[in-house]
Amino acid sequence: MLWNQDIKSKMSSGNEETVHITFQERMDKITHYETFLNEKLKKDLFTVQENRDKVWEEQAEYLKLKTVIERIQGSDNVKEEGLKAKVDLGSNFYAQAHVSDPSMIFLDIGLGFFIELTLAECLDAIDVKVKSLNGKAENLTFTANQIKAQIRIVMEGLRELSLVTPHDRQSLRDIWS
Repeated sequence: MLWNQDIKSKMSSGNEETVHITFQERMDKITHYETFLNEKLKKDLFTVQENRDKVWEEQAEYLKLKTVIERIQGSDNVKEEGLKAKVDLGSNFYAQAHVSDPSMIFLDIGLGFFIELTLAECLDAIDVKVKSLNGKAENLTFTANQIKAQIRIVMEGLRELSLVTPHDRQSLRDIWS
């Protein structure tokens, strides 16, 4: 509303050049904020959400492994006969595998290192890893919510710079929630 009063007072004084400069400054600010919104905030939001999705995918893999280990522990046939499985060699090319002693497995602990653990130790390690991944996902979600709040603030600033009142806007679907 401050812009409206400023423009009206300048228009009544008869100084059209000042009104034009004010309008041009406002348009420059609008362009600057739109650029910031599109090139910085939206890209940051996309990156954070993409990273959070990767964390959730990794967490899902660990939970699948946990389910498989629990099934191996609960099955008496596996302990006596061994474990038969299909192993993905890549590009959906599978090979049959037979594990004679499934009491120990190798777990990827990161950075290309694997450690041999018993099934019980592996379950404990998976629980720790899932908690860690859950914390990462929560931090990324918090960061995404902060970026969404910044986007809303910039959008509100653009609305004010454009001299659009909330009553003039049509009710549109909220794409950020």
